[in-house]
Amino acid sequence: MMIRFILLLMAASLVVAYKNPHYADGRTTMVHLFEWKWDDIAAECERFLGPRGYAGIQISPPNENLAIWSRNRPWWERYQPISYRLVTRSGNEQQFSNMVRRCNNVGVRIYVDAIINHMTGTWNENVGTGGSTANFGEWHYPGVPYGRNDFNWPHCVISGNDYGCCPDRVRNCELSGLKDLNQGSEYVRGKIVDYMNHLINLGVAGFRIDAAKHMWPSDLRIIYDRLHNLNTAHGFPSGARPYIYQEVIDLGGEAISRDEYTPIGAVTEFKFGMELSRAFTGGNQLRWLVNWGPNWGLLASGDALTFIDNHDNQRGHGAGGNILTYKQSKRYKGAIAFMLAHPYGYPQLMSSFDFHDTEAGPPMDSSGNIISPSINSDNSCGNGWICEHRWRQIFSMVAFRNVAGNTGINDWWDNGSNQIAFCRGGQGFVAFNNDYWDLNQTLQTCLPAGTYCDVISGSKSGSSCTGKRVTVGNDGRAHISLGANEYDMVLAIHVGSESRL
Repeated sequence: MMIRFILLLMAASLVVAYKNPHYADGRTTMVHLFEWKWDDIAAECERFLGPRGYAGIQISPPNENLAIWSRNRPWWERYQPISYRLVTRSGNEQQFSNMVRRCNNVGVRIYVDAIINHMTGTWNENVGTGGSTANFGEWHYPGVPYGRNDFNWPHCVISGNDYGCCPDRVRNCELSGLKDLNQGSEYVRGKIVDYMNHLINLGVAGFRIDAAKHMWPSDLRIIYDRLHNLNTAHGFPSGARPYIYQEVIDLGGEAISRDEYTPIGAVTEFKFGMELSRAFTGGNQLRWLVNWGPNWGLLASGDALTFIDNHDNQRGHGAGGNILTYKQSKRYKGAIAFMLAHPYGYPQLMSSFDFHDTEAGPPMDSSGNIISPSINSDNSCGNGWICEHRWRQIFSMVAFRNVAGNTGINDWWDNGSNQIAFCRGGQGFVAFNNDYWDLNQTLQTCLPAGTYCDVISGSKSGSSCTGKRVTVGNDGRAHISLGANEYDMVLAIHVGSESRL
């Protein structure tokens, strides 16, 4: 009995380890730099993300994918792997390794979007970003190599009805015609583990597991347990396990539950962005967010990778309802601010390129090369890149969350509708106005007496504010004003944003 207890304890400890992102001290928030090149990410770590207190970056898949010119190089070609060689439009292995080193050096961790469920679909084109080819009709990928026996048989393709009834078909059949690997095969597991361990050796901190719902949890557990510890030469502690967050879209009513995956790692919480988008677009009142978290049917906080939008649902895929994106900037910033002000989950921000066609790939030249983001004099991006992570309202709330640390929520206030405010311990205070009338209240901020800069409307520049000032009295109370027609619906102050006038 004692041996069994010890084994159970060890298994539980391992699961907890996969849910630790191993951020540098004092950092809390990840950003997805979707389709960025490795050299550009390295530069962004050094000039902006590191200095602004960002904790990590999810990168686009780094392994070779099929180049799909017939669809004008769409964003989803990155999800059509043809080998595990580290060569894509984002760069080669040397550039990848250099990026990881430079980002880790400034306290910004790298998380890889790992495509291990499948290989390509069948296309007329047959050349990868590194020159590899495949024989689609024979399920032959010599760049790995994989052959027919490495895929699930008998051949089948998932239909829409399968999600409600048939977990075996969801996990053993092809997703959108993508050739479905058999993770129950020792050979396949070995190739996947070798690929992921190579990335760990290069210094990455963890993985997003794409299409995890389409793989058996028991197979994934075996793969995860064979991964190396994180590389101590990149600043990780001895014995640190990679952070694993698994893409499992579960909005209820399907045969496969996210709860099947939380015992082996964290899970992407799609309900989070759906519900906050609904609230900040007026479909639900903000006052109900007083119970935000598992009471809303969300995962336990430590199990949840949270986000408003990601590369899928901002294009209408992956979740029900209308998801807020950069295209509805005021309400989007409000939802992001709430995500970052609230202690629930491990937040991830989206950094986009502009698109009108939902299949469009990143800005590129006539040869298909990705065009780098330009950095404007006001620190925004050009060349077709949105760079939400550079918006003042967003990076200021990243700093707010870092200052708030592990404190809880206290001194909640609401007006019975769509005006709310709360403190994060004695570290920060935030207010929201999503009503059609002004917010004018004297509220408890929980902060020491002084004059503070609202980090949303402006910033602290030296000893003065470029935005609103908030004067906190000896009792911690302050008059808070947020007009219904103001540019932003949020006001935030925190320890460290004091102004000396």
